[in-house]
Amino acid sequence: MQEKDCLFCRIIRGEIPSSKIYEDEYVYAFLDIAPSFAGHTLVVPKNHYKNILDIDAGEAGHIFAAIQKIAPAIIKVTGAEGFHVLQNNNEAAGQTVFHIHFHIIPRKTGDGMTLWTPTPYENMEKMLETAQKIRAEIQ
Repeated sequence: MQEKDCLFCRIIRGEIPSSKIYEDEYVYAFLDIAPSFAGHTLVVPKNHYKNILDIDAGEAGHIFAAIQKIAPAIIKVTGAEGFHVLQNNNEAAGQTVFHIHFHIIPRKTGDGMTLWTPTPYENMEKMLETAQKIRAEIQ
């Protein structure tokens, strides 16, 4: 199942060129055209899902299996000391293409990339209250 006008669906169908690095029955992976660092790769399911809340758990497993195959190759080729696996959900979280995708970003010590600024809870009571509210919403 793919969307006619989705950028990633069009890449998977070969309508838009990409620098493919991996493909199997479920997954297509290619280099990001605006990478954080050389080797920055996007891993996408061939079926169209908006975000992580929409994808079938079985297909998500295929994505993670592909990431486990691809990441070591990226590390070896780039000389990275580690890597991030990032996935954004919805515009507020930085998602710009609404076809679920995972970023594999190679990292080296001191490369300057910052992901977030820690903001501690006001106190332990506030943290425990937040945890209780979240637990109550999990179904």
